Amino acid sequence: MTRRGRLLLFLIAATVTTVLLVGAFVELPDFGTNFHPYGDRAVHAALEHRTANAVASVNFDQRALDTLVEETILFAAVLGAVVLLRQVTGERRRPPRPARVSPAIRRLGVLLLPVALLVGLYVVAHGQLTPGGGFQGGVVVATALHLLYVAADYRALERIRPLGPYEVGDVVGEAAYVVTGLAAMLGGSTFLANVLPWGTLGTLTSGGTVVVLNAAVGMEVACGVVVLLATFLDQVVEIDEESDGARPGTGESR
Repeated sequence: MTRRGRLLLFLIAATVTTVLLVGAFVELPDFGTNFHPYGDRAVHAALEHRTANAVASVNFDQRALDTLVEETILFAAVLGAVVLLRQVTGERRRPPRPARVSPAIRRLGVLLLPVALLVGLYVVAHGQLTPGGGFQGGVVVATALHLLYVAADYRALERIRPLGPYEVGDVVGEAAYVVTGLAAMLGGSTFLANVLPWGTLGTLTSGGTVVVLNAAVGMEVACGVVVLLATFLDQVVEIDEESDGARPGTGESR
């Protein structure tokens, strides 16, 4: 495409975007007023479906399709990283060097690992009740496992983090979200409709499909982040070029 063609395409897109933004801004409620139509409707829908956390209701009930897209973006990012950073011809794996960690850091890391893991699982399980949910809790769970890398070394992390099950968990979490939506369609409703019993407000089983979708996201995010970090850590810690494993111009091993 010529420079003039690119400029014309940009001007057309910018004009359309500007018109849409101006139209949206004109219809916004005045700043500082008590009229918040979207917020009022979102809270009403959350309470109607027995979901105490209105944000979780928006994410996994009212706009569940948007959340599926967000989850899929992370899934695609993990898949892309695994494909691009896989071991290729001309590279070899070497045993990671033992790390020197002070006893105080080692004890603190070992102590905090189960606490952080429990907090992450709690955030996922209570996503429909309190702030948090599958995205936030999944990141906490994945981060908790890597405290062992900080407190010990990479070999210790590898022993509790076999990648095979986490890769399967990443796929299962993504698939479970889609299957839940398809199950709603098989039941005669729309894709990702909240068709399960809503339960009692304020309990772990309340919210209908919000619980299932939130758990699926938690699994996908936790496993996906573990696989993603493992992919990058492998490049830094284990994988070297077969020639001499040195960085060009430095003479230092990666």
